[in-house]
Formats: sequence, C-alpha cells, structure tokens
Amino acid sequence: MHASSRPSAGLEIERSTPPMEARLVDHLPEGEGWQYEPKWDGFRCLAFRDKGDVALMSRSGKPLERYFPEVAAALRDLPESRFVVDGELVVPVEGVLSFAALQARLHPAASRIAKLARQTPAQFILFDCLQVRGRVHRDAPLAERRAALEQFAGALPESIFLSPATDRVETARAWLAQTGGALDGVIAKRRDEPYRPGERAMFKHKVQRTADCVVGGFRTDKTGCGIASLLLGLYDEAGLLHQVGYSSSFAAAARMEMFDRLAPLEGASAFTGKAPGGASRWTKPGKSTAWTPLEPRLVAEVAYDQVTGDRFRHGTTFRRWRPDKAPSQCTFDQLAAELRPEELVEILAQVPG
Repeated sequence: MHASSRPSAGLEIERSTPPMEARLVDHLPEGEGWQYEPKWDGFRCLAFRDKGDVALMSRSGKPLERYFPEVAAALRDLPESRFVVDGELVVPVEGVLSFAALQARLHPAASRIAKLARQTPAQFILFDCLQVRGRVHRDAPLAERRAALEQFAGALPESIFLSPATDRVETARAWLAQTGGALDGVIAKRRDEPYRPGERAMFKHKVQRTADCVVGGFRTDKTGCGIASLLLGLYDEAGLLHQVGYSSSFAAAARMEMFDRLAPLEGASAFTGKAPGGASRWTKPGKSTAWTPLEPRLVAEVAYDQVTGDRFRHGTTFRRWRPDKAPSQCTFDQLAAELRPEELVEILAQVPG
C-alpha cells in the first residue's frame, strides 16, 4: 500500500486546500509517463463530502454549493459518504457549454439560483481525487489516483461523469482535430507525480483559434495619433454587423501605422447591430470610452481563446490584415462552438488509443 493511501477516519483534506494549477505551454510534452486530459471550460471546483455535509470550493477558496445546489445534491446522493474530488463545473445550454450561464449562477437571490438550476442544470466533470473510498490519495502518483477515481466513478448519475484520459500524445492531438475546436485545450500531467495543491505542476496546451473580423472602429491612445484598440465586428444571418470584441496591446510603431491606415476610412458607424457602448461599472475612472467609427472595408485576422454569448470573452491578438477577404465573409459561423460534455466524451472515446 502506498503511504499516501492510508485509511482515513474522516476527511483529512482541508477545505482551504487549493487545486493544483497548470502552466501554459506552446506544445504538448511528449515521452513516457504522461497522461493527457481534455481541458474543460468551466469553474474549477474541489468537491468535499463528509457524510451529509457537501462543500464545493472554488479555485480562490470560496464556497460554491449555494450556487449549484443540484450538483451538491447529486454528490450527497452518491453511495460513497466520504471523498474529496477535483473537477470542473459546466452548464450546457441548447447544445453548447455556456460560460455566461455559468456566471449567471453567481446570483445573490436563492430563488433565482433555484430557477436556473431547474432550467439549465449544471454538470460536474471529474478528473482527479485527493481522498476517496476512505483513503487519502493526495500524495500518491497520478496513476494510483486515476485508478481510484475510475473505481469511484462506477456509480455516477448523469450529471456527474469522468473526464477521459490517455497516455498517448497522438490521441490527445486527435481529440483536438476531431472535435473541431470544441475543446479548450489539453492538460498534460506526469503519471508518477503526486497532487501538488496550489502549484503549477501540470501543463496546459490551449487551442489556437482565429477569426476574420471587420474593423468597424477604433479607439486612440493618449497621444491621439495612435491606435489603442481595434473594434471588431461580425455579421449575423440578417446582415447586421455586431461588435464582438477588440484587439489591443500594439507596439508604438504599429499604433502609428494603423492610424495612418484607418484614418481615411472614418465615416458613419459600420455597426448596424450591437455597437460599442459607453462606460460600465468595470471601466477605470477617467478612462475615455470615445471611439471613431469606420466604413466596413478592412478585415483583420485575430486569435482568440473563448466566446461567451456572442462576444469574445477576452481581448484578442491581432495577427494580420486580410486584404483577400471580403468584409461580408466575416460571419459568426467562424466561431468555434463547444459541444455538450457527454457528446464530447462520446467523440473522444471513438478516437483510437
């Protein structure tokens, strides 16, 4: 018996324990001794159960069970009465994983949370364990933890399921290729390493996604003669151009060059759908929200990580101008949509390896 698998009379893992973190890498590590898993796009969560007491703890150590009562109830109904497992909370809505629906759960009104739990129930995807079946596995190698988790996952309801895993890098690459960008990326872990709370002891390779967008406007920098950000748009099926995000962080020389390129295109607003707004509660005091509209003639290729609703969740990275692309080709159907977790699991299971 491994020393970390000693019997436990209760929960030896404190609720204040932070999850193991990942370090971003450009390429997946290869060689013997690696395990690869899908990178899910949700809320990271450590789930604790000690008989009737269930706690869902966020990455920052905040309790989440009041926001996801249906997940807490499902964990409370499992045959095992004591465990600590690591996973991801997700909310599928109409066939896709909705980060906006996930964020909507963080609401102060219990009645609102209860309604959302009924309308769009959350799911919990398991990928590691610190304590299960009465034994502590935190310091055990991943190979042992995974075996314990698979045994634990033998009797799970539909709302809780085991994330796939493989020891073949070819299979991990095939996951990304066959899911059409539906995965957020792949996590790589050493099979001989223990669980290291709070440390960046695993690696994540994120999917590189790009989109061609209409440049519908810009904001200038403090000099007034350089571009601080490009305002990006995509056309919907009705032909309306909606602002979907921005691209910024340009070098000084690029700011000037972009200004010279864009200034001749100043005109009426190209955004015929959702347009850039004014200040919000997140706007820094004193920061100008003024923007200059442009004729919809330039197309920029940008790299992005995630889409929430109909917008890029974060700022995008400018790649290049696309003079070969017509603005009318910049439509929403470029954006990678995520599948339901159970559909992804089915796809991943079909990949050899």
